[in-house]
Amino acid sequence: MRILVTGAAGFIGSRVSQYLLERGDEVVGIDNLNDYYDVSLKHHRLEPLLAHENFIDIRANLEDRDTIAQLFDKYQFQRVVHLGAQAGVRYSIQNPHAYADSNLTGTLNILEGCRQHKIEHLVYASSSSVYGANKKMPFSVQNNVDHPVSLYAATKKANELMAHSYSSLYNIPTTGLRFFTVYGPMGRPDMAYFSFTKKILAGEPIDVFNHGKCQRDFTYIDDIVEGVIRTLDNTATPNIDWTGLAPDPSSSYAPYKIYNIGNNQPVELLRFIEVIEENLGIEAKKNFLPMQAGDVEATFADVSSLTKDVGFKPSTTIEEGIAKFIQWYKKFYKP
Repeated sequence: MRILVTGAAGFIGSRVSQYLLERGDEVVGIDNLNDYYDVSLKHHRLEPLLAHENFIDIRANLEDRDTIAQLFDKYQFQRVVHLGAQAGVRYSIQNPHAYADSNLTGTLNILEGCRQHKIEHLVYASSSSVYGANKKMPFSVQNNVDHPVSLYAATKKANELMAHSYSSLYNIPTTGLRFFTVYGPMGRPDMAYFSFTKKILAGEPIDVFNHGKCQRDFTYIDDIVEGVIRTLDNTATPNIDWTGLAPDPSSSYAPYKIYNIGNNQPVELLRFIEVIEENLGIEAKKNFLPMQAGDVEATFADVSSLTKDVGFKPSTTIEEGIAKFIQWYKKFYKP
């Protein structure tokens, strides 16, 4: 198949693109290589993709309506994996307009391309952050997600609503994936585990928010990619049992689905730091601080729907995942 992957130089997008290429698909990858974090890392992720004859590299902004429309016209995609977005909870507090441009306008342009060209299946990235102020654990796709605590989370919830409207109006199969704290080699430098590693190696203190009592459902990158591919190959269909009298938020009378992709095993932040320390052989100097604005105390994914529908459940432990990350980090940065 010819598949469009947005955010192809991103942490998840580059790995999804590699997987698709290795199984024989043709991938058209879009990325604007913005400087939200180290651009050299994005180029590093692109290197193996550019070496592949079935990869087409496109430099574009998702909010550029004309360019996106022209790409859909030119390449006639069969399926779309929409992973491109302005990421980061805290940055959304500082620069909200970047999120409106990329996450809202950009997603609208992708949806319009899917509508105009009758795309077989659109899979797009949502986030565990949509659960916001929800305290019911584990987070289920049947839960209400109407109380986001950051603009980033609000844009991801909006993406789900936008997708449903297009599924309903135009019969476009769409699947939204709520990712839970993705980590691993070639990850995002703005993520805590990345900055922890850098500072510990440099002998600098690390900031530990909520006094280390936060819990996260840390999910290894390979598990995320497996979940993306499996859902891409499992085209969303209408739920024939759906009723507006007792609506299931994760499905619809339209071809629309929502899944969590998380490790289903939350880990306290202090334990996560401990595993990093063990792999580095260095004890961190810790600066304990209160909770940050826009953050939540815990995340915990109920993945029963994912397991039931596509037969997959993430299983990589943090001990396995962090070991692989540290090995890559030392090789790439040579600290």
